[in-house]
Amino acid sequence: MRSNRNDTEQPARQTDPAAAVPDSASATGGKSSFDDIYDQPDPRAYYRTLRPYEYRIPHHAQQLTRRLLGTKPLVAAAERGPLAVLDLCCSYGLNAALLNHALTLDDLYRHYARHDTGAEAADPGGSATTRPGPAELLAVDREFYAAHRRYDAVRTLGLDAAANAVGYARDAGLLERSHHEDLERNEPSEALKAALGGVSLVTVSGGVGYVTERTFARLVRHLPPHAWVLALVLRTVDYGGIVRTLAEHGLTTVRGPGTHRQRRFTSAQEQRHALEAVRAAGLTPEGYEADGYYHAELWLSGPGDRESVLAVLDEVAVPDEASGG
Repeated sequence: MRSNRNDTEQPARQTDPAAAVPDSASATGGKSSFDDIYDQPDPRAYYRTLRPYEYRIPHHAQQLTRRLLGTKPLVAAAERGPLAVLDLCCSYGLNAALLNHALTLDDLYRHYARHDTGAEAADPGGSATTRPGPAELLAVDREFYAAHRRYDAVRTLGLDAAANAVGYARDAGLLERSHHEDLERNEPSEALKAALGGVSLVTVSGGVGYVTERTFARLVRHLPPHAWVLALVLRTVDYGGIVRTLAEHGLTTVRGPGTHRQRRFTSAQEQRHALEAVRAAGLTPEGYEADGYYHAELWLSGPGDRESVLAVLDEVAVPDEASGG
């Protein structure tokens, strides 16, 4: 059933993404904001830090992406040639890991806990091992992901401003091609422009706010006309500028029903900040942020008119209430 929340119009919002939270989080500007886990030599700090806050948005993203890839427009794109997905703000390739491998997010939390300092405390039911260095872990990960590769894996490209993270994802076999570029500041490289020409789907599951319509404008002009965009966007963030940018390039955007939990708040201060942001956007936090979690909305953009994009959305969108959170 379609929701009356499937629309492209929304009140002006305060652009303020939720940052992932490292071990020694402190509040800055009302939200937890530390960048040091995003560009380490390997992903262990990333998983170790986010696990206690029940970080779940990649789980929702891979479910939505897989359903979208099964819809008529994306199946038709695959019939024209090998289909490629570009994961924007891909970090260590978590979305690609879930999309293309028979693994759950909990599997990944356990995997990296077993190879981390304090693994027994982080994963009481598991068996700790000697902590390998980044190069040793990379070799472990290559075997791990290869052993769990799905038969229907799709070509996945990654774009991120964090060189270590996107490089690790590539070297671990999660990404066919990686692009370490910051499109907020620079035009895409010739290599990225060429790669974008073969992309049928762009996904982003938490990066909006870190990246703005500036990045999307530099991406979309190099995408083929049949490309789609699937974004999970925190309710504290204004997506309107990106909607308008995509419209200028022929893509129609609709908003999905319900929400998807991103993660728990790290502090009362961070929660207060989120409550203020959603209220300023004209949204109600009761039943959402008031219950202790950041919530994201699904935005789907594709070629064609509103009704045709809504028809695809109906096949894709399953909010928390239906998907088990």
